[in-house]
Amino acid sequence: MTGKNKYSYYVEKSALEVEDRPRKFLQAFAAVLEHSSYSLPLEVYIRLSAKCSRCAAACQLYEATQDPQDIPCHRSERLLRIYRRYFTKAGTLAARLLGRGFTLTDEYLDEMADAFYRCTACRRCKLTCPMGIDHGLITHLARWLLAEIELVPKALQVAVRAQLEGVGNTSAIPVPALIDTCEFLEEEFQDIYQVDVKFPIDVEGAEYVFFPAVSDYLLEADTLMGNAAVMQLTGGSWTIGTGNFDGINYGLFYSDRMMERIVSNVVSEVERLKGKKVLVGECGHATRSAWFIPTFCGEEAPEVVNCLQYAWQQMESGNLPLKEGVKIEERTTYHDPCNIARAGRITEEPREILKAICTDYVEMTPNRTENYCCGGGGGTVSIDEIRAFRTGPLGQRKAEQIRATGAKYVVSPCANCKKQLRELCEDNGLDDVEVIGVHDLLLRVVDLKPDAPKVEDREAPEEMEQELCVPASVGAAAKQDLNISDGEE
Repeated sequence: MTGKNKYSYYVEKSALEVEDRPRKFLQAFAAVLEHSSYSLPLEVYIRLSAKCSRCAAACQLYEATQDPQDIPCHRSERLLRIYRRYFTKAGTLAARLLGRGFTLTDEYLDEMADAFYRCTACRRCKLTCPMGIDHGLITHLARWLLAEIELVPKALQVAVRAQLEGVGNTSAIPVPALIDTCEFLEEEFQDIYQVDVKFPIDVEGAEYVFFPAVSDYLLEADTLMGNAAVMQLTGGSWTIGTGNFDGINYGLFYSDRMMERIVSNVVSEVERLKGKKVLVGECGHATRSAWFIPTFCGEEAPEVVNCLQYAWQQMESGNLPLKEGVKIEERTTYHDPCNIARAGRITEEPREILKAICTDYVEMTPNRTENYCCGGGGGTVSIDEIRAFRTGPLGQRKAEQIRATGAKYVVSPCANCKKQLRELCEDNGLDDVEVIGVHDLLLRVVDLKPDAPKVEDREAPEEMEQELCVPASVGAAAKQDLNISDGEE
């Protein structure tokens, strides 16, 4: 990224020499500042005290490591220091005239990359900052700038490349495989429930175009079947598009430039199918990414609805039939995905659903906007080589929360959280815990045959056959178990 603007002027006129990679970082920083609104919060933050460390009490990573580099405000200062030095008049003048300040080096950039990718960007620390500094926002910006000089975890880069340049989704699922999966799930409905439930594909004019995390098609069959059951029972008009069927957007974790391209592809698919709304599956970061649609695509862009919001609205309206007297008996708790809960946007809908279908629902403490991250947020869940770190220091607090509930089911409507929580339970001895989705449990309790007559409503036959008829093929041992003599039929 390059550009001739006032921020580039500061970089070019700096009296301090910098090496090639730091120079590229500063040029990228200048371009981002010129063509975005990041300069406004940075101007505010550099005038505030960003080193009081009150955020340390809210950071689950620092709680586990007690390492000063993991204190959120200390981490944020790494980027704010660069901004003060190279992009403010006071910083450039102090360096040129007084020799104050520092020189951005390769070593400093490497330290930044390590620090900002230890953070899950859960933004819990923002709740305790007395000055309202959003350290998660600073982490997001720092990662974007580092990505512009190719300092980004390979797993994130590969996923985005597959989505934008490969087959169009992060799991490399070709369209024929998608269609085959949907047809298989339709057969599962017939085999298990004896009902005809469809997964509509490429239907033009549907109200909702469905974008789950594409990994659901590989790993979360019950979640998808629950989604389809809810849509069919409520008469929802929906479709899956073959042009784009992946709600995942790893650009959210490291690059606004990538995030905008992926979001635009979602909108293009809705427009291709002449749909009206984006229906996001059980995925926290996919939902939060979709919330940026008006930012990147204008106010006329399609409305975004999360499947939890849809299901609860239909349940509250009485449009979602449940089996009479059937509920989930095992103890169940709920994990709030940071991306949909931290701002309080989706917290109550899943709880109301679970309270309606579970007899033993318990809360983790704390919860909702104050929840602890699963430990895999910010895209770190996709980096398998740091699993021990994710399920250890990063996930330790969440493991303690789960253990304290004594729950059999940990429900989380997020693909990344599910992967992390399963590994977390496995690595922390929580062997009896099952990580599951909201729609997995809904599938167990919805009445898939709401129009079928109930047992008490069926007419009894005129004559009840009292004798037990046993086929001739039944052997002597079986007849003896059933108390039937050889002379009886």
